[in-house]
Amino acid sequence: MSDRASDVVRVLATLWPWPTAANADLDAALAYLGSDADASTLERAGRVVATAVGGVTVALGVAVTVVTTVRWGVVTLAVGTMLAVGCLLATDRGPRLMARLARTRALGSAASLIGRAAMRLRLDPTVERAAAFAARTGRGSLARSLGTHVERARGTPRSGFDGFAAEWADQFPALVRAVSRLDAAASAPAAERDRHLDRAVTAALEGAQEELAAFTTEIRGPVTGLYAFAVLLPLALVGILPAARATGARISLPVVVVLYDVLLPVVVIGTGAWLLARRPVAFPPPRIGAAHPDTPDGYTGALLAGVAAGAAAGILAARTVAPWAAPVAAVGIGPGTALVLQFHAATGVRERVLAVENDLHDALYLVGRRVASGEAVEGAIDDAADRVAGATGALLDDAASRQRRLGTTVTAAFRGDGGPLAALPSSRAEGMAALFGLAATEGEPAGDALIATAEHVEELRRVERESRRELRRVTDTLSNTAAVFAPLVGGATVALSARVAGTGTGTGTGTGFGAEPLPTAALGIAVGAYVLWLAAALTVLSTGLTRGLDRTLVGYRVGAALCLATVAYLTAYVGAGLFL
Repeated sequence: MSDRASDVVRVLATLWPWPTAANADLDAALAYLGSDADASTLERAGRVVATAVGGVTVALGVAVTVVTTVRWGVVTLAVGTMLAVGCLLATDRGPRLMARLARTRALGSAASLIGRAAMRLRLDPTVERAAAFAARTGRGSLARSLGTHVERARGTPRSGFDGFAAEWADQFPALVRAVSRLDAAASAPAAERDRHLDRAVTAALEGAQEELAAFTTEIRGPVTGLYAFAVLLPLALVGILPAARATGARISLPVVVVLYDVLLPVVVIGTGAWLLARRPVAFPPPRIGAAHPDTPDGYTGALLAGVAAGAAAGILAARTVAPWAAPVAAVGIGPGTALVLQFHAATGVRERVLAVENDLHDALYLVGRRVASGEAVEGAIDDAADRVAGATGALLDDAASRQRRLGTTVTAAFRGDGGPLAALPSSRAEGMAALFGLAATEGEPAGDALIATAEHVEELRRVERESRRELRRVTDTLSNTAAVFAPLVGGATVALSARVAGTGTGTGTGTGFGAEPLPTAALGIAVGAYVLWLAAALTVLSTGLTRGLDRTLVGYRVGAALCLATVAYLTAYVGAGLFL
């Protein structure tokens, strides 16, 4: 939470005159997230906001009832009540969910952390030094947690690994097994040490694989149910809505709005949050922060472009599709364009990171083999640069050239100012550079350790690929439905309803039968809102389940899904109208 947000929360909290009950779980979540606010302050602020929303809702409900009908007043009250309850849930459950997701993201680096500690133990069977090395050469909350425990254990007989494993035991039991095998390796005879260390890394890898396999099996039923009852069935009901009205079924527009734009979002968001909270481990994409030199400075440019794109899309839709299509096009294309432009640069950086990480195991193996044969690390890196393909080889070549030109250390050649890792936010590439630096200090004995680490890195990539492939089998239907299928069905349904209204099948024409058709403009906006929030919500859920929630990745994919869903919805409306 930023300083400005914390100040706003504190000001709002002062407006609530009654005390709140202690909430230890919420305090722990806020502390893990690094927030300055405590649970009591946040809950009081949430109640102030919920009360304000409730008061405004009542006033609007009365006004809408007077101006229009009682039904629309009830709709307004229902929406406002959902928002007020949402404020209370967001302040109480939101930080817990965010902390849970942050811990899930952190556990994706557990195997890499154990691997770095194992390499250090291959060279020096001292657990304290291995723990300190693994914490110092890593990034993220898992490495910081280990570093904290190492500091606490300084001057005691402990290494810090025991407290670290105990902290994460509830979420990742395999980490306890891996740490215990690291301890066993430190005290084992030299001839058995490598076997214990391999078993430690294998325990972390197999633990992640087993957890994700169990998670994939566990969510298959809930995801299928979510797709059936919150996506497929509502789309089917939308599809038969014109025919149902023609046969006399009195399904009013307020009922459609409450069902599709109030109740279904609550169900989808609640189920999605429950599924994401149950994810045990995430292998997240590299995090590209706003401070990265290749990302835009601020949000002004993207916002202006989004406003311009939304306005242009609204005008074009009003002229070529129908007047009611203007707000749908503006709401879909405007924010979608802003999100795509804001996070497009970060997507490019992410692709470069993934390209570099693709062949890290080859780089470790080649350098390790040269070092094991007695060659200096500097020369081994230079030789590997010519033999490793793609972006990884280019990274090695850049570092080797800097080392020769500037006469710096191996680590500084990679990570120093202007180095190839300075603008490449890859924790794995930084870990490789740290291992190369260690090998430059230890010499020939580090060669075999680098080769063993290369095997572990390759195995980790295999586990990641298999886990994501299994999860995509479950989630691909959701993302495809969000961006294409649902908008096409929704657009065709509105076109059919417009055709029914135009042919005079309702009682309002005096010549037909059944109930009067729903007004096309209102139905088009209501279904359009359903299509757009569904595109955003299912894209967030699908991305979060397969890759973990990452701000830039989710933002870019949601933006693309909104744009595609808007175009598909309006195109389906126009196309279906040509054949009806």
